[in-house]
Amino acid sequence: MTLDRTTDSQPHPSFVPKVSVIVPIYNGAADIPDLIQCLLCQTYPKDQVKYLLVDNNSRDRTPEILQQAAQDAKAQGITLHPLSENQIQSSYAARNTGIKASTGEILAFTDADCRPIPQWLSLLVQPFTNPQIGLVVGEISALPGKNWLEKHAERQGTLSQKHTIEHSFCPYGQTANLAIRRQALQEVGLFRPYMTTGGDADICWRIQRQTQWQLNFAKKAIVQHRHRANLREFRSQWQRYGRSNKYLHELHGVELQPKLTSKKSLYLISRWLLKELPITSGQIITGKASFVDVIKTPINLYGGWYRDLGQRQTQLDEKADKIEWL
Repeated sequence: MTLDRTTDSQPHPSFVPKVSVIVPIYNGAADIPDLIQCLLCQTYPKDQVKYLLVDNNSRDRTPEILQQAAQDAKAQGITLHPLSENQIQSSYAARNTGIKASTGEILAFTDADCRPIPQWLSLLVQPFTNPQIGLVVGEISALPGKNWLEKHAERQGTLSQKHTIEHSFCPYGQTANLAIRRQALQEVGLFRPYMTTGGDADICWRIQRQTQWQLNFAKKAIVQHRHRANLREFRSQWQRYGRSNKYLHELHGVELQPKLTSKKSLYLISRWLLKELPITSGQIITGKASFVDVIKTPINLYGGWYRDLGQRQTQLDEKADKIEWL
């Protein structure tokens, strides 16, 4: 288990392995056009990459949009394959469907609501020039925030992979921006198809703990991602974090997050009211802070409550330990 911390370098023109980009999609009609535009603008050689977009039983126009996108891409000499996974409702099952249909030596993953920069794939693949690298984690940055909740998440770096590669148990990368060498998957298996969250950490940990493959952080291989725009989405996000932690606790023995007690909550709110709020309010007057700084503590506490709720109320599905194989 080794985290390779070599710095990013420019893509080497002679290293262009075949790559399969896999994207699971559920009700992605609003996101697909922008995603596909980003994929079509990739600088990686067109004849060395195939884009596998997997519809996971969507109820909107996703299948029709993907079919049209495939035709448009073909006219530009780009291979885009629409696929479907209708048996298991899980993004990890959809990713497995893409993996099984893939031919690339390197498998790159992103999501429908992500926006990869044009050099994303070239930079994400580059670290694989080192034959010891089995996993490459790219960075996730925020699309420009439009409201206070999005700006708060942007300020906190909520989605940044800098957090995941520093995980106290073992480094990992979120599948919004992750690449895996095919050989590594052949050794440990694919994603657990019945997991609904935490599957990215699980597969990264299996590869690092069961094999000699190393993980590399390619911080310049960036995809942009929108933050949650309302409290309903925010609550769902943090409950999912709690469920993920519980699943990984049961599968890998990861320590559970300490319970957020009433006493701890009262202390944090009191400190915010009596100390932080007066100081930050004064900084707003002088132009040294904004409303986002004022709400930092209560919003983090709100997220913590729902993470705690997700952790307490969830139980790993009896099928969740199942692993599929190539």
